[in-house]
Amino acid sequence: MAHFLLVHGASHGAWCWSKLLPHLEAAGHTARAIDLPSHGADPTPPETVTMSDYVSACVDALEEDTILVGHSLGGLTITLAAAKAPEKLRSLVYLCAFVPPSGQAFAEIRKGAITAELQSIVTVDRERGVSTVDPGRAGSVFYHDCTGQDVAFAVARLSPQPIGLLGEVLSFTQPTVPRHYILCTEDRTVDPAYQRNVSADWPEETVHEIASGHSPFFSHPGKLAGILGKIAAT
Repeated sequence: MAHFLLVHGASHGAWCWSKLLPHLEAAGHTARAIDLPSHGADPTPPETVTMSDYVSACVDALEEDTILVGHSLGGLTITLAAAKAPEKLRSLVYLCAFVPPSGQAFAEIRKGAITAELQSIVTVDRERGVSTVDPGRAGSVFYHDCTGQDVAFAVARLSPQPIGLLGEVLSFTQPTVPRHYILCTEDRTVDPAYQRNVSADWPEETVHEIASGHSPFFSHPGKLAGILGKIAAT
């Protein structure tokens, strides 16, 4: 059995893992989902948030022998957390997530990695230091294969995304923690071609596929839990 720490992506919160947690627990695992600063129930003003704040929140939540799962933008957070506290980790899992190289900012990494559909629903407010997504169209991009109930639940909880941290150059020593990639083949947010490319040279047994859009924790929680269980058994 394993302990999972679940880290959300942009504009989301711990709430996005609500359907996955019971499946992991039913399989005998323990799991915790956290709100990064300014997301979910965390009251931090988004315009003040830095990548260091994200990473500190993640590291503070780590327990010994944790499997750290990052969704989408959460791939940056888990990579930097692993570089800071590798001794606490069993493995990293990138769920349709960005895998950052050292020496680049996300503003550079995102080129060719995000879809036109995502770009079309995002509005940037540079004065406030945040971006927001169009709630009327978020469902078709983030949750197109989810139930109407799940879409309504999620869209009502989307939060402004701090953008200052997206311009920060990420400088770190590449962690040596074992890592896995879960590729979502029907993703309309993070281009599946990027997901394939970024994991192309990983060992075959560490790359897993799920026929899902960007949010398999809603659309396929049982299948996602099964993949995570197989990762835990390696």
